Amino acid sequence: MTESVPSHQGRELNMGRDSSWLIGADIIAVFLALVGQIVLTRALITEDYGIFIIALDIFATTFLIIDLGLPTILARDGAKSVDKIWPAIWRIYRIQFYCMMPFIAIAIIGISITFNDWSQYLPVVIICMTIALAHIFSYAPRSGLRAAGFASLEAWSKVLERLVTMSGYLLLYYFGVNSVGSYALAFLIGALVGLITAILFAKLYLQSSVQVSDWSTLGESWIDNKSLLLQSLPFAITLGVLPYVVRIEKFIVAGTMGVESAALFHVAQIAWLAGLVVPQAMRAALLPILGSFRHEKYRFESVINKSLDLCFGLLPVGLFGGALLITFILPSAFPQQYTDGSIGASAVQLFMILLLGWCFTLVATPSYTALQAGKNPWKFTLFIGCVVMFATIIGFVLIGYFADSKKYGLYAAAIASTTSSAFLLFSSLHLARLWDLVYPRRIEFMSSIILAAISCYGFATNSILALSGIALFMFTPRGWQVMKTNVY
Repeated sequence: MTESVPSHQGRELNMGRDSSWLIGADIIAVFLALVGQIVLTRALITEDYGIFIIALDIFATTFLIIDLGLPTILARDGAKSVDKIWPAIWRIYRIQFYCMMPFIAIAIIGISITFNDWSQYLPVVIICMTIALAHIFSYAPRSGLRAAGFASLEAWSKVLERLVTMSGYLLLYYFGVNSVGSYALAFLIGALVGLITAILFAKLYLQSSVQVSDWSTLGESWIDNKSLLLQSLPFAITLGVLPYVVRIEKFIVAGTMGVESAALFHVAQIAWLAGLVVPQAMRAALLPILGSFRHEKYRFESVINKSLDLCFGLLPVGLFGGALLITFILPSAFPQQYTDGSIGASAVQLFMILLLGWCFTLVATPSYTALQAGKNPWKFTLFIGCVVMFATIIGFVLIGYFADSKKYGLYAAAIASTTSSAFLLFSSLHLARLWDLVYPRRIEFMSSIILAAISCYGFATNSILALSGIALFMFTPRGWQVMKTNVY
């Protein structure tokens, strides 16, 4: 970018720098979370562990709607007027607080329906509810920091949260504690540290003495709360649907093939979801930049092109890095039955099929983010809705057809997930109207997809074809150049 963020308080936005910080932080956080899951499975009995995880999932998915999409709007618009980010954070908090109470009631009802005797776990339920709320309220200050060019501070708040949580887990495990409430409390302390750190960083770097009398410099959406909520509504609806995008195949597997097969597929997905932190971090860094240029067609398209260079550069790194790590780590981290094929398939082989879906998702990051930052946010809602519908249909068709065979049913689930990722890529390109940008780069797109597909097939079958993806490293120097530049 050739111009600074319009405030003395902000830093110049830089896609390479900001995405590097966020990717690094998310990789560390995911690694610590994975270690945490291993500690929990060893310290807690199965029933306690199940209660803890399900309670967290119920509150996390139910409370996502409290987000209301407002931090996404802040990330998109904040760079226009950095001096208004701090008051905007507290404006968001006031709106979210009024919407919080009904969803707390809904979540508690969901818990009581799920478990027959949930009252004996009441302290754990309350702690899990507070953890989910702490995570929701951390989004606004982190989005504000990112929009002001301080993605490094957002990254530190995430890492500190996971470090505190993991330290608590390890201390409890060292002293032989097996109470689920104690581990839930350690998680809560970590979540609160992450929230408080994000707020303190935002206060330190973004607090302004200017009294806000005119919100219009942030954009028309911020003129009043009604306009703000109407603009954020598409993102709020999307947040309510989004958790199901990566869970659909697992739900279908559980319903048609049983929980044992679902558990195996879940293990393969854990590794795949860990890899998704890269495109997610890129999207987080890209959104403020595209948001600030969404009314400038030339600069908007320039950012898209640069981000595509970065995606193609990261593609072979993630492809080979993910395959090698999972080949060696997954068999040693989880019990043997998940990787030896004794319950239908190997989680390692399933991951190799899912890995191609990761490649599609990575390349889709610029077009996916362009829809979020575009002039019509309802297109993004339509896009997510179409992806969910497609994933549901293709999942029922493929998994249902092969459900009689655990082996082929699980492979069908992985193929359905990867096919949905391909649909995500092409539908986002179409809805964002980026075909004019893609056509001059059609050779890159075609060669990347074909070589990645051949490599993943080679990894899954232990074939020398896996090495065909080495040719993709020819894109890496251009990606590295984007990491170092701030001119779009």
